[in-house]
Amino acid sequence: MSPTSSQPTSAEKGSSAPEFLTVEEAAALLRVNLKTLYESIRLGQVPGVLHLSRSIRIRRVVLLRWMPGHSGPALGEKR
Repeated sequence: MSPTSSQPTSAEKGSSAPEFLTVEEAAALLRVNLKTLYESIRLGQVPGVLHLSRSIRIRRVVLLRWMPGHSGPALGEKR
């Protein structure tokens, strides 16, 4: 999505990747330990997280635009 619009860009529209990722898929994409990502989600450090009953999904587009290095403490560290 473009920064000024909530509409997906043409590159995002044409992507065959799923819109939502499991925590396992997101951890692999970010190249972080699964436990670290779960802790970061618990601390509210990860954007685009949806809690669906007992499962968690993360919006792929939001996660890709998010820059962990510029958002505060490292993943899993308390603020």
